[in-house]
Amino acid sequence: MKKFVLLFIVLFPLFVFESCKGKKEQPVTTAVQQLTYTCSMHPQIVQHHPGTCPICGMDLVPFDKDNQTPSLTLNKTQQTLANIRVAEIGSATFSDAVRLNGRLVVDPQQTTVISSRVAGRIEKLFVKETGVHVTKGQPLYEIYSEQLLTLQQELLVAGAQAAAFPNNNRLVKMAEGARQKLLLYGQSANDIDKLLQSKQTHPYILYTAPASGAVSTLDITQGQYVAEGGMIMQLENYEQLWVEADLYPNEASLIKPGENVQVIIPGFEQEPQQVKINFTQPALPAGTQLLQVRGAIENKGGRWQPGMQALVIAQRSSGKKDMVLPVDAVIRNGQTNHVWVAVSDEQFEPREVTLGAENADRVEITDGLKPGDKVVVSGAYLLHSEFILKKGSSPEMHHH
Repeated sequence: MKKFVLLFIVLFPLFVFESCKGKKEQPVTTAVQQLTYTCSMHPQIVQHHPGTCPICGMDLVPFDKDNQTPSLTLNKTQQTLANIRVAEIGSATFSDAVRLNGRLVVDPQQTTVISSRVAGRIEKLFVKETGVHVTKGQPLYEIYSEQLLTLQQELLVAGAQAAAFPNNNRLVKMAEGARQKLLLYGQSANDIDKLLQSKQTHPYILYTAPASGAVSTLDITQGQYVAEGGMIMQLENYEQLWVEADLYPNEASLIKPGENVQVIIPGFEQEPQQVKINFTQPALPAGTQLLQVRGAIENKGGRWQPGMQALVIAQRSSGKKDMVLPVDAVIRNGQTNHVWVAVSDEQFEPREVTLGAENADRVEITDGLKPGDKVVVSGAYLLHSEFILKKGSSPEMHHH
């Protein structure tokens, strides 16, 4: 027994020494998880310590670089807080819109040019400035004319002869001819009847407005002499205006005469007007590469003025059934386009798509989706940002 104890005392220190020596030869490893940081706006910025983005200056956020699953999971509460709305995509007729810059201009068909029927001197001018509104029959100017005096005297002589010899057809026709001359020179039938009743010529002839409108041009002053056919003034009626719009020659086929367009006037956005295009310019004017289209628009009460800007919108339908989404449902990075698809009630994944025609509100999807897919139509950009935060890269990088 004593020998056994003595042997144990001698061998135990050696055993402990060898055991410790073996442990020192084994390397010591400690599993320390190293965080990775990125910028939520610029996922190409990646580093292993906190800091700020060198591009935008935002604080870097940590992400799990080992989690590369191309999907996100959000529970119902998270979806409600993020205002995530999903719609099942179907087929609809896509309506594209051609938008043209237009303007309101005077309708020449509502313009009246007043010129002097005879040579003479303007004795009285009742309208002396532009912009004044006149009504039909309102006195405009009074003129002294030797020519009219001669024609009046001719009518009195021919009328007296016809009355003295009523059976003489030649004299009767001469009287009718003299009367017709005065009518052609702008005398009213009432003025001629008064002349025949009074038997006295009048050297001052009053001319009235042949139509209603605003005086846009005034080319004479009181006391001025005018020649026969000389310009007196111009009246413009604004109860109907023209809408003119410019378009390039390759767009001429998009809007044709007889087609209805929508016209929106700034300040009256809640009252869009339907206007029929009645003219398309057949040739390019000199010095420009733009054609004009136009249509007439009612302007009751004169609430719009010529020169105002207008937006002309022509709706174009593709004629076929397409998959259409709101424009905000598509995430674009300049090279690829993708949407978020709900693969389950709480799981979403990005899907690259190909876009077709597009207007201000809707965009056509030509490839990447099929009818029945549930697409995120509200909150897509939030999902995009959340994906970058959790994955450290944008969704489109997971497609390549």
